[in-house]
Amino acid sequence: MFFLKRECLTIIGTAHVSANSVEEVKNTIYEQHPEIVAIELDRGRYTRLKNEMMGIEEDDTISVSKIIKEEKVGLFLATTILSYFQSKIGEDVDVKPGSEMIGAIEAAEDLEIPIALIDREINTTLQRALNKMGFVEKLKFAFSLLTSIFSSDEEDEIDIEELKNPDNLDELMEFFKDESPKVYEVLVQERDAYLAGNILRIPQDHVIAVVGAGHKPGINRYLDNPETIPPLSQLEITKEKKGIPWFKIILALIPILFVVIFFLAYISGINITWNLYDFIIISMIMGFIGSVLSGSKIQSAVVGGLVAPLTIIHPLLAAGWFSGLVEAKYRKVRKRDMVNLTKIESLKDLWHNNIVRILLVVVGTNLGVSLATLVILPSQVFIPLFMKIFGG
Repeated sequence: MFFLKRECLTIIGTAHVSANSVEEVKNTIYEQHPEIVAIELDRGRYTRLKNEMMGIEEDDTISVSKIIKEEKVGLFLATTILSYFQSKIGEDVDVKPGSEMIGAIEAAEDLEIPIALIDREINTTLQRALNKMGFVEKLKFAFSLLTSIFSSDEEDEIDIEELKNPDNLDELMEFFKDESPKVYEVLVQERDAYLAGNILRIPQDHVIAVVGAGHKPGINRYLDNPETIPPLSQLEITKEKKGIPWFKIILALIPILFVVIFFLAYISGINITWNLYDFIIISMIMGFIGSVLSGSKIQSAVVGGLVAPLTIIHPLLAAGWFSGLVEAKYRKVRKRDMVNLTKIESLKDLWHNNIVRILLVVVGTNLGVSLATLVILPSQVFIPLFMKIFGG
């Protein structure tokens, strides 16, 4: 059910790191004195900004162990990278990210006007984006992000106010859409619908909505055609039904194939003792090497190596989780590590960030074990054993 009277709505499109946007937001609220101010925040981000406004320091410890155990490394990495870019741009223009939302909150509270939180929970948005992206698109997107982090081109300075120009916004959004269509769909189109849907459900008549400039055109399109807005509950689903996951099925069949070959060799009367030794030793060595080359503590590498044979046979386990958990015990991650990501300008800076180091250990260990699983073990253990079974 929609309540809003469109003619009583004012949408302010802002740049999240723009000093001019802060002034525009506050001045508009003071001048119009609306019945309610709607802001592009979810409950979690609103609480963090309120704590910041009141000078409340949150516990800055980040449980990397929990992130690894819950298999949210990708989600955490995506959140960190997005935080990096917003903080980096804010640092360049000397405006903290979210300043325009703080301005809206301050003005609303000063006039005793209620606030409506209209955005989707950030983790839901990022998880939906990761779910929709294919493997190739994830690689392409990650490569684009990494190259932009280390880009040293300082000739083209960022003009935040120019980015709010409709023509420039259209060009920027089209570029984003071409580079990563699935990410664009979730981060822009879905949120346009979600924001518009929540705005329409506001019962008050006179409303000011403060949103990112990139969302304003899409929100207006949905407000003009409210029947095209999907149910908001549908946009909050993070576990969507997909087609047959052939890639995962193939990966799961590899360890089953290994077990079958060992079993067939055993019942055929072939002595598999040395083959088992080779399997265990090669797995352990590659898990250890992968961890060490990624810069882990020796303790993490030892654990990664020890569990490697088991994780190869068990498709639901990964050696990198175990080495990463051990590494996390030695490298305490705090929120300042996320803040320091904005200061990364070289590989040396990247290397000294605890967040990056732990994630590198997870990835490095898994890569080492994957190399053993897909290349070394088949050629050195299983293909020769297969040939013996069938008389090759």
